[in-house]
Amino acid sequence: MGAGVLILVILAGVAAFLLVEAWPALWAEPDEVPGGDGIILYVWPLLFGTLLAAFFALLLAAPLAVAIALFITHYAPRRLATALGYVIDLLAAVPSIIFGLWGLSELAPLTVEPTRWLEENLGFIPLFEGPASATGRTMLVASIVLAVMILPITTAVIREAFLQTPRLHEEASLALGATRWEMIRQAVLPFGRSSIIGGAMLGLGRALGETMAVAIVLSPSGGVTFNLINNGNPSTIAANIALDFPESSGLDINVLIASGLVLFAVTLVVNMTARAVINRRRDFSGAN
Repeated sequence: MGAGVLILVILAGVAAFLLVEAWPALWAEPDEVPGGDGIILYVWPLLFGTLLAAFFALLLAAPLAVAIALFITHYAPRRLATALGYVIDLLAAVPSIIFGLWGLSELAPLTVEPTRWLEENLGFIPLFEGPASATGRTMLVASIVLAVMILPITTAVIREAFLQTPRLHEEASLALGATRWEMIRQAVLPFGRSSIIGGAMLGLGRALGETMAVAIVLSPSGGVTFNLINNGNPSTIAANIALDFPESSGLDINVLIASGLVLFAVTLVVNMTARAVINRRRDFSGAN
């Protein structure tokens, strides 16, 4: 109980700090805020970029995490599964700046030609409208890097849930003539549904707050666009704070903290929503 109360006190303290420090920026005149358009128009492109990068990172990582977890728990030989589990877990120990450097130096150049193909063949879709970047420093690369970064924690949560599937449920499904895939659909996936959601939301939380990897990869322009292959990328809140804070002073610092308050609120809402979904799904879980 003491540990739980301490966590709540710390959370309340962080929220109070952000609110107090952001208050001058929230009531400042529009022309006093960087850009001269007010705090809302300053934060909105950053919030849009944060949500866009995190959404596509989760879109890439979540299905892959489920597939990896299923392979490790129900398909791979024991020795291979153990080795793969260690490798996936080790990805979580790699510093984010290393992922950023990898994305900038290796992944970005590799995406130049594929993004040109996407522009030529799928340019009618707003996501690939172009013009394609000549450097590869795009929102697409940032999303891929974020997907790799959130893959370990998402996979670990889902893998442990699949391992805890009641053995009798699996054997009963197989005894009734189900194939291995049918058994997984009937017994494993229903049992792990809440953990899949929980693991995905944990990954989303990390993607929302990731800083250095995004700051290194992206070449932001401040615009709001769904285009994933252009250089005109919106930045993210965390990356913008990291890049601008050292040279800021006075009201500019309050503006950056105000954007941090928005990120704090978004992360809190995401986690509360995930908890609500998990609690609602628990009554319908295959574990029952």
